Amino acid sequence: WGSYENMVYESYHEPGKHTSLSQIITMEKDLEKARAANKTLPPGHYAHLGYLYFQSGQLDKALTALQTEKTIFPESTIYMDRLIAQIKK
Repeated sequence: WGSYENMVYESYHEPGKHTSLSQIITMEKDLEKARAANKTLPPGHYAHLGYLYFQSGQLDKALTALQTEKTIFPESTIYMDRLIAQIKK
C-alpha cells in the first residue's frame, strides 16, 4: 500500500515531520505506482489525500479525491458526504 500507513502514523505521532505538500507528492507517486501495477489502494488513501489537498487550498482536487474514496469504498459514503458538504460551504 505504499507509504500511506507510515505517513499517516507519523503525521499524528510526529507532527510537522512531513508537510502537506510532501505528503501529497508521496501519495500521488504511490497512486501512479498502483495504477501502473493495476493494484488497489487501501481504504482511506483518497480520503487522506483529499484532506491534504484541502489543507493546501486545492479544493477541486480535494472534492475529487473524497468522491473517489466514496465511489471505491461505498461504506464511507456518509462520512465522505459530510466532508464534501463542508468543503462546498
